[in-house]
Amino acid sequence: MAVVAEHMLPWFLPSLRPYWFSLGVYGILVFFLVSGYIIPASLERHGDLRRFWVSRAFRLYPLYLAVAALVVGLAWWVPVRAEVPRDGAAVAAHATMLLDVVGVGGVADTMWTLSYEMVFYLLVTALFVMRAHERSGALSVLFAGLSVVVGLVLAGAVVTDGWLAYATGAVFAAGLAAVVSGRFRTAGACLLGLMALVLPVLGGRVPWLGVAVLGVMFAGTAVHRWERGTAPLWPVAVTGALVAAAPLGAIGSGWWWVQPDVWITTVALAAATFAGAMALRGRRLPRALTWIGLISYSLYLVHHPLLKYFVQVTGDLRRAPLPVQLSMAAAALALVLLVSALAYRFVERPMQRLGRRAARPAAS
Repeated sequence: MAVVAEHMLPWFLPSLRPYWFSLGVYGILVFFLVSGYIIPASLERHGDLRRFWVSRAFRLYPLYLAVAALVVGLAWWVPVRAEVPRDGAAVAAHATMLLDVVGVGGVADTMWTLSYEMVFYLLVTALFVMRAHERSGALSVLFAGLSVVVGLVLAGAVVTDGWLAYATGAVFAAGLAAVVSGRFRTAGACLLGLMALVLPVLGGRVPWLGVAVLGVMFAGTAVHRWERGTAPLWPVAVTGALVAAAPLGAIGSGWWWVQPDVWITTVALAAATFAGAMALRGRRLPRALTWIGLISYSLYLVHHPLLKYFVQVTGDLRRAPLPVQLSMAAAALALVLLVSALAYRFVERPMQRLGRRAARPAAS
């Protein structure tokens, strides 16, 4: 909902948008912490890479492809944004979800974060195969520290040519085929892990941020290990401090949301929210919050295109009277929630069920 508010307020209620922290970055950081906490635990619980990847594919791709098809299908009305190349590189990048780390914009603006989710999956897969997955704390500190260094030397992507998307697509397909089939699994996983390691620096549009995101995700994993009593908590604190410091000297950090006071406040709020959620585990949450969590992936992917279409119909509301802004914002939010619920009911949930069946080992 924080990301929805970040995208809604500038167009519907600009006077209410906060600038002392970034709502969008706050929501994304919390998401990455939660993902880091959950995803490796899910893999380790079953210990089955094929099952992990099949379930992840059915979890992420159906809605992702549906939203991409919607945006492209309605491009005659609301054009696809200019950051999306009109060539095969865009197709290759969307097929892997590695958009942001190969320098390709997503057809839906929010798709860029899925690049780092996929990078994390690839790294976790390689670590699991190499039996190095318990070193989450050290990895979180390593990536957070590297983000500081990368920020000092790189302002943008090292490789900007379209061939990176094609090459990445080929490695992605070959590596995943090896991992899922079981043939050359170790080689395939290590190849994918190596690719995931270098892409945020080579092709990431904001290299220091991409590396910092990986530090945040491994910090979430480190919290899980601390909770189980298998690792200390201090690496999480060190990671937080390094991530907070990452943009302070970075040469590619001219945006308002990475100014020192704004960035540090945003990081602190995200950490406090995650800590608060951890403290409330086991307690019954309000049904509305549980429902929002259930449809959160649909909400995240569909809201931005829907808001664009809504504004296309209503016109620019930024100078409209406040009562009009409030009523239109309420209507837009209701539309987003309704479509998200329908997307969960008719796309996400059936595909997740199908994925669970497909992930089961074949009967001997």
